[in-house]
Amino acid sequence: MSMLNTETPSVSHTELDTYATPDLVSALVEDQINAVNAVRTAGVAIAQAVDAAVPRMLQGGRLIYAGAGTSGRLGVLDSVELYPTFSWPRERAVGLIAGGAGAMFVAVEGAEDDAEQGAKDLRAVNVGAHDVVLLLAASGGTPYVLGAMQAAKAAGALCIGFANNPNAPVTQQADIGITLDTGTEVISGSTRLKAGTAQKIALNTFSSALMVRLNKVYGNLMVDLKATNAKLVRRAIALTMRAAECDEPTALRTLALCDQHVKVAVVAIRLGLDIAAARARLDQVGGSVRQALRGH
Repeated sequence: MSMLNTETPSVSHTELDTYATPDLVSALVEDQINAVNAVRTAGVAIAQAVDAAVPRMLQGGRLIYAGAGTSGRLGVLDSVELYPTFSWPRERAVGLIAGGAGAMFVAVEGAEDDAEQGAKDLRAVNVGAHDVVLLLAASGGTPYVLGAMQAAKAAGALCIGFANNPNAPVTQQADIGITLDTGTEVISGSTRLKAGTAQKIALNTFSSALMVRLNKVYGNLMVDLKATNAKLVRRAIALTMRAAECDEPTALRTLALCDQHVKVAVVAIRLGLDIAAARARLDQVGGSVRQALRGH
């Protein structure tokens, strides 16, 4: 049986265990550059995935992430960060990991080999035709993930497969396949290294680009954040001052009236509207600050 690229022993650094610590660290860091290059190569496919996902999100669909081990944890991480960063509803970003929620903290051996459980987990969250399912597997052949994909496809969901090996089942069977060909690992077979890094970058890129397309960003400012802690409250004030070109008292006063919602505050200040009128104007243009301000 041919060995997967991610499992093949690297011909570089074959005496890794003998390296002085600075050289050991350097070898591990330098290899991560290949993760960035792998994602760059997959850029066209990631863009295709974003454009395909937008209409389903506009129809009320959800992002559902499914993976095992490191891949599963990265999917959960991406899902939970969308609420504070973009006010994306928690119920519309669902993270599934082989072995259940406890597998986020303790490895559940053998869970990734259960294809039927993957299908059950997808069906349990009532996957539907408007949903976008992100299927994550470094090897590209994890049974749990492939089982999840079959259930998602049966429900008519858009399936986007991520793998770190070329011609992998998860990318070949998905509606859109994203291959992050990171090759061999410095520590042979340890896909928590650059394979995992590439997945993290790809997921960040996909979900952030999707949120930009859904009008969660004005210019390069995150104007739809959820100010859930003191740091984010300070950030909301700074963003409002910058985007609305106003002083701090004006930003503070307006944000207090609109539940710290930056995009509403910006439109209200820039156009001299009350909060209700600013919200209505944003609703008319799909939440786009740029379109709401057009002509001003």
